[in-house]
Amino acid sequence: MAEIAKQADRAGSKRIGSLRALVPFFRPHLGMVIAALAALVVTAGISLILPLAVRRVVDGFQTGTAELLDQYFAAALIIAGALALGTGLRYYLVTRLGERVIADIRTAVFDRMIRMSPDFYDGILTGEVLSRITTDTTLLLSVISSSVSVALRNMLIFCGGLALMLWTAPKLSGLVLLIVPAVIVPIIVLGRRLRKLSRQNQDWIAESSGKASEWLLSAQTVQAYTFEREAASRFHDVTEESFRSARTRIRVRAIMTVIVISLTFVGIVGVLWIGARDVRAEIMTIGELIQFLIYAILVAGSVAALSELWGELQRAAGATERLVELLDAEDNVRDPETPAPLPAGEEIAFENVTFRYPQRPEVAALEGVSLTVQPGETVALVGPSGAGKSTMIQLLQRFYDPDGGRITLGGTDLRDLARDAFRARMALVPQDPVIFAASARENIRFGNSDATDAQVEAAARAAAAHDFLTALPDGYDTYVGERGVMLSGGQKQRIAIARAILRDAPILLLDEATSALDAESERAVQDAVARLAEGRTTIIVAHRLATVKQADRIIVMQDGRIAAEGTHDQLVAQGGLYARLARLQFTDGLAAE
Repeated sequence: MAEIAKQADRAGSKRIGSLRALVPFFRPHLGMVIAALAALVVTAGISLILPLAVRRVVDGFQTGTAELLDQYFAAALIIAGALALGTGLRYYLVTRLGERVIADIRTAVFDRMIRMSPDFYDGILTGEVLSRITTDTTLLLSVISSSVSVALRNMLIFCGGLALMLWTAPKLSGLVLLIVPAVIVPIIVLGRRLRKLSRQNQDWIAESSGKASEWLLSAQTVQAYTFEREAASRFHDVTEESFRSARTRIRVRAIMTVIVISLTFVGIVGVLWIGARDVRAEIMTIGELIQFLIYAILVAGSVAALSELWGELQRAAGATERLVELLDAEDNVRDPETPAPLPAGEEIAFENVTFRYPQRPEVAALEGVSLTVQPGETVALVGPSGAGKSTMIQLLQRFYDPDGGRITLGGTDLRDLARDAFRARMALVPQDPVIFAASARENIRFGNSDATDAQVEAAARAAAAHDFLTALPDGYDTYVGERGVMLSGGQKQRIAIARAILRDAPILLLDEATSALDAESERAVQDAVARLAEGRTTIIVAHRLATVKQADRIIVMQDGRIAAEGTHDQLVAQGGLYARLARLQFTDGLAAE
């Protein structure tokens, strides 16, 4: 329930002016905006002309000839036809503009989010980001494609109708204006409350989406630990809070609508009563009263519509703020404004590096680590879990920046280089490989999008993946499911290794790359990796020492520090942690055989 309290404390939407943040997305489509506004003005103008035609027709019954009456009816039909065409054109232009702008916003937010470092995602659920990209942009689409257009149209009708009301019957219009303050006050007062509730409701929707994403992506673990009931209960709590927030928002909006419409139409009925008496006194004609009545209804309807649309705009303001938060989110890991040229060499150096994960600032993941890896050298990092091995790989790819010291490539600090430039020189096989919902071929080709089918298959052979891939129903073109659900752990890892082989980068990073392989596949992959590592700078992270025996140098990590280094034989002879690990692993392995 702590998260529920956290959500409830979130700040509400600032102001309706938050929608100004959308202006940059409209600028590239200025021509379409102008065309849509022109269609909107024309249709609003035609709507205001119709009452004049009605007045002519009504008064024509008393004073006009049959021929003149026919002309009035014909004019009314022409005006109605023009209104229909204009409305259709307005709908097309505004809806198309809305779809285009929302597509641009989604693209911009995704482009921003896909570049954010892991440090950013340590503080936000991926599901919440997805909710903002989908739910919030869907809300904005509704507002841009419909609500904004309707709001502008009603504003034009309100202003134009009010002016024509004053021209038609000044006295009656003056009485109507006395009602306006009584209508505007509840809009302002309740609108502020509605704005906060709208933002809160959107936050709860995002929280619900984030929880659903988290639990469903971990469905097997949830089921394995019989946690389904607890997961469903927690999701239910968040969903109910979302519903209660929406219910409060709906109630406030309903109250505001009732107040505004009631005050508006009570005032109009009173004014029409006075107008009817003026007709009886022959101060005005029936046609003028009907004309005034239509304008009054148009004005009242526009006020009522604006009161409802105000709530939609409040929700859109909240959604806009949430999207702008992502677009303006600060990433602690940023490229320099003027990146240094990428150095020619591949020498990697950790110089007195200290690092603490932002979520665990009290524990040093690395403490004063200094290590140099020469071009073409194969260095293995070994040690117990939590020793800092995988952290060094993450820092080397600059997913995080060290708190102290520096990491250099070819003598240049990584912080002075463009991330995509130096990462292009690296091929990574992570401990938990990511498999995309695509074919096996496309998953391997992720390492090099320009690779031919022959190159993909050659990489698969080198990674000992060819045999199992050809045995799949459609071979390399078999769809492997979301996160590779159709593959075993070892098969996923071999596809990831093939991907790295296909990348053909000068620096190879293997983070427990063979941990999920059986003995036969591991030997085949070790041979492939050995061939791949020739002439490349290679860093291997491993728990199984058999994987790293042939490394040029082995670095023993313990408690975030380098405890020892040397070749396999040297470290065994020295005793200590490595010798103990070697004795446990190799002795146990022989005993098992």
